[in-house]
Amino acid sequence: MFIYTHKLFLLIFHILFLSQSSLALEPLNSTTQNHNDHDSSSPTYIWPLPEHFNFGDETISVNPSLTLSIVSKGDDDSEIVTNAFFRYREIIFKHCRSNGFGFDRRSLREKLISISSYDIEQLKIIVHSDNEELQLGVDESYTLKVSKPKRKSILGEAIIEANTVYGALRGLETFSQLCSFDYTTKTVQIHKAPWSIKDKPRFSYRGLMIDTSRHYLPIDVIKQIIESMSYAKFNVLHWHIIDEQSFPLEIPKYPNLWNGSYTKWERYTVEDAYEIVKFAKMRGINVMAEVDVPGHGESWGVGYPEIWPSPSCREPLDVSKTFTFDIISGILSDMRKIFPFELFHLGGDEVNTTCWRETPHVKEWLHNNNMTAKDAYQYFVLKAQDIAISKNWTPVNWEETFNTFPAKLHPQTIVHNWLGGGVCAKAVAKGFRCIFSNQAFWYLDHLDVPWDMVYTAEPLDGIDTDSEKELVIGGEVCMWGETADASDVQQTIWPRAAAAAERLWSPRHSTSAESITLTILPRFKHFRCLLNRRGVPAAPVTNFYARRAPDEPGSCYDQ
Repeated sequence: MFIYTHKLFLLIFHILFLSQSSLALEPLNSTTQNHNDHDSSSPTYIWPLPEHFNFGDETISVNPSLTLSIVSKGDDDSEIVTNAFFRYREIIFKHCRSNGFGFDRRSLREKLISISSYDIEQLKIIVHSDNEELQLGVDESYTLKVSKPKRKSILGEAIIEANTVYGALRGLETFSQLCSFDYTTKTVQIHKAPWSIKDKPRFSYRGLMIDTSRHYLPIDVIKQIIESMSYAKFNVLHWHIIDEQSFPLEIPKYPNLWNGSYTKWERYTVEDAYEIVKFAKMRGINVMAEVDVPGHGESWGVGYPEIWPSPSCREPLDVSKTFTFDIISGILSDMRKIFPFELFHLGGDEVNTTCWRETPHVKEWLHNNNMTAKDAYQYFVLKAQDIAISKNWTPVNWEETFNTFPAKLHPQTIVHNWLGGGVCAKAVAKGFRCIFSNQAFWYLDHLDVPWDMVYTAEPLDGIDTDSEKELVIGGEVCMWGETADASDVQQTIWPRAAAAAERLWSPRHSTSAESITLTILPRFKHFRCLLNRRGVPAAPVTNFYARRAPDEPGSCYDQ
């Protein structure tokens, strides 16, 4: 049990003062607010929408010195939960400040009266498992109960209960969204209380892809993206680290590979990658790395030109040389030490085999092995899959591999849809798992795709049987980096990524398109403004082109 000394202070106060009824204390702002934005008919401003929830008509107050109590099986309190509590407490109470001199001038009696005047004094987090391994399908369910104490002598508390620390994190995010600052009373309040929420995600894989090859993203920017992902309950960062333009990651086994970075200042050390993975885990987010082979490997040859088919024809990587696969194996061995997530993305898209057909020594190898260029593409992908599987990874490949040779793919393969609709339906019909990222809706670099098209895209379209639906593990929005760098990546991601986040978390029946204008749009604008308040530069919702600045003066909630 982890309880801060503040609770003991409160207990002493209740015994010495309240039992004698010497102070007539009333909770602050305990009556129901009559503002239109908090009445019972207004939308529920939680994003993504929980699976089940009930609420009342009261307004309750939260102590800015909110304390934490952790109940868990382990002897030590979870660092993940403890750190998250302090992060969220800073978010919730950022407007609650001292008198500006760094200390509080009130008398002890005044402090006691003030402290006891809040309905919620403590957040209790109950976690039933001490297993903190983060993998696909980890239990992220939670319940959240918020109500005022029945008697003034009872310590008021909100309660989050979860099977894992990652469910507790999702509950903390929801709790933070229930809290709002009242600028008149200068207190944090929870409207429409009491709240009872029972929640879990619809899909186990809810991803966002970033591309650090087309434009380098500094470590701090990647962390900002990860932090913002947690606000929308995403749980996978797909890190497209390397592509034909640059190779920014340090690979100790092949140290010349990152000679393919743009400059020596636009690189990630092994320690940088470790730090990103740890930072993400603390927020319940897995990091899935990608090495896109064989078609997107030109930058590899800057350090090792022998893996180019020729100096004038640099990709796909040379299928005829054992050294090509030695390098792939070395990269995956080094990356396996960094990335514990069970999924690894091997790319496999957009493979133009002209170089293989026209380079003499590769052409000779194809002839000697009785292969066409298409056969060699299959050979390369399957060999890369074998390497990944030998390192205890589950391979993920872009859909071209499935479209070209579905019967030959390893049965563990997860097909990553991007080209168009209907692919997941075909993949699951053949027993493969699938990730939905249809570029017509979920490619964030497509700036003319409005938020409502992102929102209404459905990963299970065309899939009828329950057994096949279960093979769609989720979906992912993709932030390709050709026209996005540190200056604009966040406003390109947000708020449209949040539309997909609710599609992936919330029950399908509660996010129907019929209510998109009346209930979903106001909630979506509200979440965009929440992101802005938290320092995330989410662009206006209603602009025709994403990431554009506002067209005119106005409220955040109207843009």
